[in-house]
Amino acid sequence: MEKKTTTIHADENSESPDFLGALARGLSVITAFDAQHHQMTLSDIAKIVDLPRATVRRALFTLGHLGYVENEGRLFRLSPGILRLASAYLQSNSLSAVLQPACERICKLAQETCSAAVLDDQDVVIVARASPRRATAMGIGMGYRIPAASGALGRTLLAALPDDQLSEFIERLKPVRYTPQTIIDKRGIRRSILEARKHGYAYSDQEVEVGYRSIAVPLLAYDGRTAAALHIGALADSTPTKKMLNEFLP
Repeated sequence: MEKKTTTIHADENSESPDFLGALARGLSVITAFDAQHHQMTLSDIAKIVDLPRATVRRALFTLGHLGYVENEGRLFRLSPGILRLASAYLQSNSLSAVLQPACERICKLAQETCSAAVLDDQDVVIVARASPRRATAMGIGMGYRIPAASGALGRTLLAALPDDQLSEFIERLKPVRYTPQTIIDKRGIRRSILEARKHGYAYSDQEVEVGYRSIAVPLLAYDGRTAAALHIGALADSTPTKKMLNEFLP
């Protein structure tokens, strides 16, 4: 997957005197790291976040002092201390606590991976997950991000957006082809989201990763609002579409 540049967007909030630019720049440095960029030089990071080297150097020094970044020579990487940030979210978010037992029950019944996720800009983030002991196609864990436009979880959550917000999402979207079956035409993406809205579920067949199928449904709050999405994912070789629709969906 190609690494997208992490930039600080100038919006109405960033013009406010209450907006902390230094904090925003520090967070952009943290999010520059991913599976393809687990350790980088200062110059590499500066290029990705589109900031001056001096600014990135100060951010790295501060993050290192706080225990979030470590370095070996010229190479910088996130330290285990960064997990404190994820832990703070998971411990303070009742949604994860409620959904984790549900994922475990469904996983036991289906003998397939079950995950719950919420929408975060153009991605979905896994907030609860249970998996059989056997290996699955995608090594998804808590906090794992999946492109919302391509997966069943994301389409389920996007289907709950008002039309104006959905249009804004698609307008900003820069589709990426992850597999030969990934839909990258914006009209096709909108159509798949509207189908999820109409039918009450979304189905993705090897669009995010070859050999992996997923089916998802919305989880509604007491007021009818979609609070999260729940999915079952399975290997395509051993799980036909008919089983996904006739057994896992109910």
